[in-house]
Amino acid sequence: MSRRVVRQSKFRHVFGQAAKADQAYEDIRVSKVTWDSSFCAVNPKFLAIIVEAGGGGAFIVLPLAKVWQIPDYTPMRNITEPIITLEGHSKRVGILSWHPTARNVLLSAGGDNVIIIWNVGTGEVLLSLDDMHPDVIHSVCWNSNGSLLATTCKDKTLRIIDPRKGQVVAERFAAHEGMRPMRAVFTRQGHIFTTGFTRMSQRELGLWDPNNFEEPVALQEMDTSNGVLLPFYDPDSSIVYLCGKGDSSIRYFEITDEPPFVHYLNTFSSKEPQRGMGFMPKRGLDVSKCEIARFYKLHERKCEPIIMTVPRKSDLFQDDLYPDTPGPEPALEADEWLSGQDAEPVLISLRDGYVPPKHRELRVTKRNILDVRPPSGPRRSQSASDAPLSQHTLETLLEEIKALRERVQAQEQRITALENMLCELVDCTD
Repeated sequence: MSRRVVRQSKFRHVFGQAAKADQAYEDIRVSKVTWDSSFCAVNPKFLAIIVEAGGGGAFIVLPLAKVWQIPDYTPMRNITEPIITLEGHSKRVGILSWHPTARNVLLSAGGDNVIIIWNVGTGEVLLSLDDMHPDVIHSVCWNSNGSLLATTCKDKTLRIIDPRKGQVVAERFAAHEGMRPMRAVFTRQGHIFTTGFTRMSQRELGLWDPNNFEEPVALQEMDTSNGVLLPFYDPDSSIVYLCGKGDSSIRYFEITDEPPFVHYLNTFSSKEPQRGMGFMPKRGLDVSKCEIARFYKLHERKCEPIIMTVPRKSDLFQDDLYPDTPGPEPALEADEWLSGQDAEPVLISLRDGYVPPKHRELRVTKRNILDVRPPSGPRRSQSASDAPLSQHTLETLLEEIKALRERVQAQEQRITALENMLCELVDCTD
């Protein structure tokens, strides 16, 4: 009589559990836009959620500590003025992704089928990939050192792109034969994990070797649901979590070098469907409770944390669960990466837990319009058309300063009047 051999894995008993009700974020109007996006981003300090608003583009940022600090110098207010505005797309932007190792390098992809890579610190366009996708881009993912991109497109093609050379180094047509959107992420082994649909509209997952796109390393059919499967990959454990839009479950798989290469682990199920999902970086987890993943599930009017845990009896730090993991510090500057340098992420240890830095601000270098240096080379005479432009700019600034001064004086007069009125009321009471 044959006996089935159970595959050994330290993640075989991983289980998910929803946080208590008092740890959820209530009364949040999650966006109803039909774009197949996670609608949520999270780091160890803040939770950002795209919310419903006229015209779109609004999001809310919440501190995870749930303790609001009111600064002395100004009240909390809505932020309507951006630090910097990046203008380059002709249609709305649906994808944003930070470079994994270079400072202030941000990728954007829009409905104009164009990928733009920016230096957010200066507002400059570093690279524009505008002739590689003939249709809408569904997903973009960097590899671990940011030297390559994996993209999926409405034309059913999976592409591997070297952005600095502006070249498609490998591509696979119809990695999934269905017409519904595909998603793709790099694994730590350099493979590509994909989700998509079969010709019969069944959901499907695949694993591919970019050096040989002819046949998949693995291809598995899932179910017949319509929701796009969003993959969240953890390179430290090589576990990929699949969250379907409209589903009420999270399925997770371990990717290994042993057949069948993508091993089903378990499913976390709940009652209510998810409208989006946020995925906490590894440094934001509670290592004392053997937490290996944390999601932020978006409902219609709230956000609910879901915690994935490996059951362990010991209270000691579990080295095998928490190898050194990428930290927040960049390994390269933007110009170094653009010049062709590559570097792996700067790793940190989680042995003593991770404490986010108190102050991490984006430094933006802007050109001062009043500090214009003359061009190098022979000096030319100023034309009549040049002088009115600079004079007009200066006059406009002076008028704005004058208006601000008048407004401040008016507010001071109003405050003085209110203080006098208050004193009169106090005197009458006495």
